[in-house]
Amino acid sequence: MEIDNQYRKIIHIDMDAFYASVEQLDDPDLRGKPVVVGGGGERGVVSAASYEARKFGVRSAMSGAIARKKCPHIIFVPPRFERYKEISQKIRSIFHEYTHLVEPLSLDEAYLDVTVNKKGNPSASLIAKEIRQRIFNELNLNASAGISNSKFVAKIASDINKPNGQKTIPPEDVIEFLEELPIKKFFGIGNVTAAKMYNLGIFTGMDLKLKSEEFLTQNFKSSGAHYYNIVRGNFYSQVKPNRERKSVAAEHTFITNLTSEIFMLEKLEKISKELEKRLVKSKVSGKTITLKIKYSDFTTQTRSKTLPFFVKENAILLETVKELLFQEKVMNSVRLLGISVTNLNINSKKKPEKPINVQLKFEF
Repeated sequence: MEIDNQYRKIIHIDMDAFYASVEQLDDPDLRGKPVVVGGGGERGVVSAASYEARKFGVRSAMSGAIARKKCPHIIFVPPRFERYKEISQKIRSIFHEYTHLVEPLSLDEAYLDVTVNKKGNPSASLIAKEIRQRIFNELNLNASAGISNSKFVAKIASDINKPNGQKTIPPEDVIEFLEELPIKKFFGIGNVTAAKMYNLGIFTGMDLKLKSEEFLTQNFKSSGAHYYNIVRGNFYSQVKPNRERKSVAAEHTFITNLTSEIFMLEKLEKISKELEKRLVKSKVSGKTITLKIKYSDFTTQTRSKTLPFFVKENAILLETVKELLFQEKVMNSVRLLGISVTNLNINSKKKPEKPINVQLKFEF
């Protein structure tokens, strides 16, 4: 029997404070201490924070200077991405012993579809527990997990019992779970969108569910239909082992804020050259070019242009970025500039998925 999407068994595995935990693993002197991976200088940014540092309010993407104010005895360590990749590959090897349907999201998290799995285990919850235990036994690292019938709910669930825990939301409980969920807990709803929803009287999933699709579209444009559907459980995107690359980017944070477009152009020339190298290395090109500007107050602005042809050449990238830069006046000093290329020329034709045959009893 071909499986109904609502009865899929999806696990979302999320490593706990991965970068910081690897540093504590490799250096025993860091264990039990507030550790931050990233720069601690005036222009530094927190890439990851240990749970000891998080107790002081330190979070990723926070400036190093603010992190140090919150926790004066904090320890900064430089990132070692090759080491994180090495550990990540070992974790993924464990995943693949259970299912070939593994969709990595980053070095420290992934979706697994275990509806039909290599161990013949009907319980996704037990599989998640076993995987987490193996990661701890073999790598001495902790992971959390969320289990449900969709990627969306599984990802929300993985955050509920962090660190070193898991949460299962079986199919029959999904709607009630979403109705009771605070709106800010919905994956993909950030601070700005949440604030707008609060102003509209939307504080929980139930509040969201009471709004019509027309109302949500009027207030949230193309995202309105998405919000309308997710709170009703209408989301069954499948786990895709070979995720297509959607963008290639390069950016740089400056030691001193930039106040002149002339100085910004000099930096953008270097960034566009680096981006060209990455596009060539990835063997892709794209039509949409986006300029990212982060100001000294940490607000971010993006400006985009879609060309009628695919590009990867530095000359065209830079010419387009110049146009975007002078599209409107830069009103504040700038701490970061970035260029990204999307709408890539990657063949997106999919092979039809084979039906999955399962038994009628679904045990989570």
